[in-house]
Amino acid sequence: MKHYYIFLLCCLSSISLLAQDDLLDELEDEATPETFVSPAFKAMRIMNIQSTKVAAKGDFYLYVSHRFGTLDDGLTTFFGFDNANTRIQLVYGLFEGWQFGISRESLRQTYALSTKMKLKDQSDAFPVSLVGYATANINTQVRKDRFPFLTFEDRLSYTTQLLISRRFNNSFSLELAPSYVRHNLTLESSQKHDQFAMGIGGRLKVSKRMSINMDYAYNFSRADDTAFKNPLTIGVDIETGGHVFQLLFSNAQSTNEPGFLSYGEGDWTDGDIFFGFNIVRVF
Repeated sequence: MKHYYIFLLCCLSSISLLAQDDLLDELEDEATPETFVSPAFKAMRIMNIQSTKVAAKGDFYLYVSHRFGTLDDGLTTFFGFDNANTRIQLVYGLFEGWQFGISRESLRQTYALSTKMKLKDQSDAFPVSLVGYATANINTQVRKDRFPFLTFEDRLSYTTQLLISRRFNNSFSLELAPSYVRHNLTLESSQKHDQFAMGIGGRLKVSKRMSINMDYAYNFSRADDTAFKNPLTIGVDIETGGHVFQLLFSNAQSTNEPGFLSYGEGDWTDGDIFFGFNIVRVF
């Protein structure tokens, strides 16, 4: 009987020690913070397509986008200098992970409101970053003398996107951007009002302050007889202090999502492309 009690006491002690070890493991797991990966992109746009970067709370951004006319015009327009499109955008991080923006683009005299919200950060526990983006555009260039029954709603176009990015390493990041576009008034009679597109973009870092960026979008709803093309944009990011310069070539002159996702004007095979730049300044 004495040996039985000694054996029972040893078993209870072992169970108690195992339970304490399990509890300590759980506490260590809870105490270990989730490690987040650095942002996949330095600017809010890869080139044309929005990136998963979101303004921090209280940060104020000035974004200037400029697209010259087509290089194919040659000296007639001084390689597009005479037909430039400029967009000025102000972005403010009102809440942590939630930004709002307002802009005006000279092409079609378009005003736009936008918002971008961070849904999930890439971390050691989650493989990608998720961001939601939406914009509403107002085309003020459309005139009633051309469209006698024009209403305010006809001037509107919208885009909503889910931005999915992954930073694979210190040099390479990739993003997918499934997109829905709505045009209340289309530029072509054969064009659908509701359109779906898939954007893809990437960033390859080549030096401490420079990277090569590219983005492309395939519009699944484009009419067969359309004159417009899917937008392809290639360029470089250059970081200098509080600025990020983006120099690029694109076959789409518009910088608003409903514009370049639906109305890529140029053809890369014919050299009908636009040179441009984005300048970002954060305050």
